[in-house]
Amino acid sequence: THTRMATVPLGFNIDAPRWDQSTFGGRLKHFLNITDPRTVLVPEKELDRAKALVEGCRAGLVPPGSSQEQLLYAKKLYDSAFHPDSGEKMNLIGRMSFQVPGGMAITGCMLQFYRTVPAVVFWQWVNQSFNAIVNYTNRNAASPISLRQIGVAYVTATGAALATAVGLNLYTKRAPPLLARWVPFAAVAAANCVNIPMMRQQEIINGITVTDGDNNELGRSRRAAVKGITQVVVSRITMAAPGMIILPIIMERLEKFTFMQRIQFLHGPLQVLLCGGFLLFMVPAACALFPQRCCLSLADLELELRDSIVAKHGDKVPYVYFNKGL
Repeated sequence: THTRMATVPLGFNIDAPRWDQSTFGGRLKHFLNITDPRTVLVPEKELDRAKALVEGCRAGLVPPGSSQEQLLYAKKLYDSAFHPDSGEKMNLIGRMSFQVPGGMAITGCMLQFYRTVPAVVFWQWVNQSFNAIVNYTNRNAASPISLRQIGVAYVTATGAALATAVGLNLYTKRAPPLLARWVPFAAVAAANCVNIPMMRQQEIINGITVTDGDNNELGRSRRAAVKGITQVVVSRITMAAPGMIILPIIMERLEKFTFMQRIQFLHGPLQVLLCGGFLLFMVPAACALFPQRCCLSLADLELELRDSIVAKHGDKVPYVYFNKGL
């Protein structure tokens, strides 16, 4: 027996953004919704049900009695756990909704254990391993990357982070104590500048698909890939900055108090919790810095691509659009 299905409410499009994506406020609400760390705790079966509901809704059929709120919640779960290009379920660690719990634990430990070289090496390695998983999971799925390229990207980024961290760690031995506390941030920023472009090198080599305003494909552009990846690098560094720059100043002040010197064993957990507070807001805010659907003017494209677009469409396409990835 077939379960009876109802048709989708008139005028309801599950893929239409709930908030205006051309404004920072609208993008912030969107990312607060899909990076919600509580979605990490949702069981696999419920995620699969949400996917079935979203796909049914796209086909114009939903279970009878489904409210708009239920459909929107299913879409929230779908966006938090499934890749936007391929529709495949993403591994838990790589999801943007895991950025707060995963990031707060690793960042807190990097900020706490910054004094000795072995501790710096270990935590930078853990952080780059985490970043590699996140970057691979959120890549533009239309540009495949080989295992060898993933390996090279991982080793290069880890090398860049370690060289920066260990080098600066030795350099700041005689500097004011606060400078030493900022070393982890410098290492994270340096590694992001290497890790993300390396992980997404196929996009830079072969270009990414660009479309017109109505989503019709126009060709592939390397310049679009560079713009998208640059914006992702800026977002990731911004995501880490407040916690890793402001928190050391707070800890530096707090550690002068006698009560703080008595509870040294709690400094690590305290930094992890405070990092969580920063990341809770900074993950969606950094993702919202730039529109997900990025745009580039025709004049900024490669000459061959520009000529082919003009030959086909005349001056009807002043801008091209593409997905920048996360």
